[in-house]
Amino acid sequence: MILRILGQLLDRQLARCLLCGTGERVTNGICAPCCHDLPALGHSCQGCALPLPNNDDHLCATCQQQPPPQSQSRACWYYAYPVAQLIQRFKYQRDLAAGRTLAELAASTLQPLNAQGPDLLVPVPMHWRKQFSRGYNQAQLIANTLSTQWHIPVEPRALCKVTPTDSQQKLRRNRRKKNLARSFKACAELVTGLHIGLVDDVITTGATLEAAAQALLDAGALEVSAIALARTP
Repeated sequence: MILRILGQLLDRQLARCLLCGTGERVTNGICAPCCHDLPALGHSCQGCALPLPNNDDHLCATCQQQPPPQSQSRACWYYAYPVAQLIQRFKYQRDLAAGRTLAELAASTLQPLNAQGPDLLVPVPMHWRKQFSRGYNQAQLIANTLSTQWHIPVEPRALCKVTPTDSQQKLRRNRRKKNLARSFKACAELVTGLHIGLVDDVITTGATLEAAAQALLDAGALEVSAIALARTP
């Protein structure tokens, strides 16, 4: 007990903000002023989390014309400085502290999605070759943190990436959708009849989440809600 308390005191004393390096008022790895300056997403499309200028609108034009398979999509921030830099450090430089900081902040900001929230959290999977090369799946680490904060179980085996796809970063939406067609497979035994919280780091065009969500629904999931750290404007 004494060692645990001493460890907590030492952690607080040694804690430094990931962005500015200060040791004052640091919570979840970031100080209060830097946390205040993070680019909050604000009002956004319920279908794809695209920022919307009019607070009376609930869906963007694209989702009105072609609703996505997920019932809703939520993100915490714009994919802009400094969130974008923290996510890049997390994904490509093995900065797990940056990922945990963002996931913990997102958990407290988004909160459980009400009484009808997800029964199960499922991370968007990577193809095994890519995950082996990187060493971890960032979406799974985010889902693990959300699971701890929200007390919702996480099941990475519920969805797998069965075919590798090229890097999606520079591709347009139609090309992304073509790349991702039939690339995910869900386990019916793990998702049938459940509301799934589908977790990823960034929503760019939404094509990856749509393909994954459709696979879950095809396997018998009752509903899919998408959850991400950030959304590209």
